[in-house]
Amino acid sequence: MKNKSIIYLLICVIGTIQCKPSQKNISSTKFPSELVNFVPYKNNPVFTGAGQDDWDKQIRERGYILKEGNTYHLWYTGYSNSSKDPRRFLGYATSTDGINWNRYSKNTIHENDWVEDMYVVKSANTYYMFAEGQGDTAHLLTSTDKIHWDEKGPLDIRQKNGSPIAKGAFGTPTVYIEKGIWYLFYERDDKGIWLATSTDHTIWTNLQDEPIITMGPETYDQYGIAMNQVIKYKGLYYGYYHATAFKDWHEWSTNIAVSADLIHWKKYANNPIIGNNQSSGIVVIDGKNIQFYTMHRKVNMFLPK
Repeated sequence: MKNKSIIYLLICVIGTIQCKPSQKNISSTKFPSELVNFVPYKNNPVFTGAGQDDWDKQIRERGYILKEGNTYHLWYTGYSNSSKDPRRFLGYATSTDGINWNRYSKNTIHENDWVEDMYVVKSANTYYMFAEGQGDTAHLLTSTDKIHWDEKGPLDIRQKNGSPIAKGAFGTPTVYIEKGIWYLFYERDDKGIWLATSTDHTIWTNLQDEPIITMGPETYDQYGIAMNQVIKYKGLYYGYYHATAFKDWHEWSTNIAVSADLIHWKKYANNPIIGNNQSSGIVVIDGKNIQFYTMHRKVNMFLPK
């Protein structure tokens, strides 16, 4: 076995085959400290609901931050908490440092549709927003300027055999793009994380009909789990996800898992990385600069220790 390992290593070095980290190696991989060990920014929160009687009196769920050049772009879900209007609306703010934010408008930038739990990716000259709609149904919006969004309708997700997935909620859509393949991570009633792929972001097909990440057996994620963000860092994939240890979902935490192939995942042994109902976490990496944000209820920023 030792000789075989040496031969395999030599083949990898001279480049005659494409080598990927094995799941065995993943099991012993140490999660980089800069991705898991954070300290809160001293002046948190950095962004909150507007309060008073504004349309975004409160904010909730996952917002998303995309940095382009020297500008941070934040999309968030605002609501008034009024029984007369239970809808969730899309807000937008910008920042030059990721700390001090300016709301784009006193009004929502997208009034016609329910938008929450959003995730934004850019491909060519188009921005794609994957979000939840009413009833926890994932849908797609597109934009060319980050402000005006066109509704494209619910995502069409199919089982591995091509038939539609069972009726019911499917939300918290998270997308990762690599080599022309779009990877969609989604949850069903927060009971697991599924993975589907597409080449045209129109029809999505499950890679397997079972979740790729399940609840438990750990206590912190035994009652709910959903992916927030997937990044590639130093050759491996890292997924930040939120989870709950409570049957009534009254408190959520932020956690991380690692994968070599986007299908098989290993949870971090020291999860949760951030607790106390600070969830829906995402990371913004710009060169060596890392800023981590939790989004739910208030936007808090964290920095690597």
